[in-house]
Amino acid sequence: MGVRLLVLAVLSVALMVVDARFDLLKPARKQASLVLMDAYWITDLPGRLWEGIASQFGSRTELVAENEKLKTENLLLQGRMQKLAALTEQNVRLRELLNSSALVNEKVEVAELIGMDPNPFTHRIIINKGERDGVVLGQPVLDARGLMGQVVELMPYTSRVLLLTDTTHSIPVQVNRNGLRAIASGTGNPERLELRHVADTADIKEGDLLVSSGLGQRFPAGYPVATVKEVIHDSGQPFAIVRAVPTAALNRSRYLLLVFSDNRTAEERVNDAAQAQENLDAFGGGPVIPATVPKTVTPPPAAAAATPATPAAPAAAASATPAKPPASKPPAAAKPPAASKPPAAQPAARPAAKPPVTAPATTGRQE
Repeated sequence: MGVRLLVLAVLSVALMVVDARFDLLKPARKQASLVLMDAYWITDLPGRLWEGIASQFGSRTELVAENEKLKTENLLLQGRMQKLAALTEQNVRLRELLNSSALVNEKVEVAELIGMDPNPFTHRIIINKGERDGVVLGQPVLDARGLMGQVVELMPYTSRVLLLTDTTHSIPVQVNRNGLRAIASGTGNPERLELRHVADTADIKEGDLLVSSGLGQRFPAGYPVATVKEVIHDSGQPFAIVRAVPTAALNRSRYLLLVFSDNRTAEERVNDAAQAQENLDAFGGGPVIPATVPKTVTPPPAAAAATPATPAAPAAAASATPAKPPASKPPAAAKPPAASKPPAAQPAARPAAKPPVTAPATTGRQE
């Protein structure tokens, strides 16, 4: 055994030296590799079969889990994309508002719609600006396309706006093409306005732009209100039927503009409104002041009418005294007491008593 082991060891060392120094063993190594390749494939076959079977059973669970994960990620990405689309639209609307605010001369403030009136027969909305922000009753409200309505109710931090299409709302307008004036009234339909009392021969046609005329001093002049959609002429009626579509997006606008026609700031408007309210409260309210003014004005004319009457009595008495010596009639002496009695009874009776006194005096002078 020892000799064999030694021989094998020497042979191995000799092969290694020959393989390292010479190329004699390369063909043999190639042939051996081909034989061993098949042996490696056969020996590795059970392991590969086991891995294939395990992957077939395990891949289904992994695919289901991965599918659920991808669905969740897809849902999150879709939500972010919707938010991004909403932000993009909001950015567009704000840019439109900025562009429209640059075109107006009055001071404007951006407000946001936060609520709507649930009553289907009234067209009112609620905005997030109120009395603390300087909003006043009757203040015009518009969006990026045109007028929307006016403020009809104030609260500390919110306001209620009456839209143009409400049945109780009307606005004076004029045709931008020729300046024809008319009154646009709401019909209860958010997509329609109606022009009242337009003559059948009036120069108005489909497609005309209606702008605010500024009459009534409630809405500023020149703001777009509606576009004429239909004009119906009836020879038997004195007025034409004119229907128009509002230019403002009454059902879609989220951001609005409050128009301030004066140059005061919001704090100054609030302070002035509070001071005016304090003054009204100090004087007992608005209706009392107009009632007291006529009362203080009417007495001076009555006093003035009474004062000229008093000097007339001495004049009459003076004119009557020179007539007494030559006439020496008892009726002349009896009349002055009658003239002096009416002032004690009623001052208004003096003018009626004076003509009889002056009449005998003049007759005495003529005699």
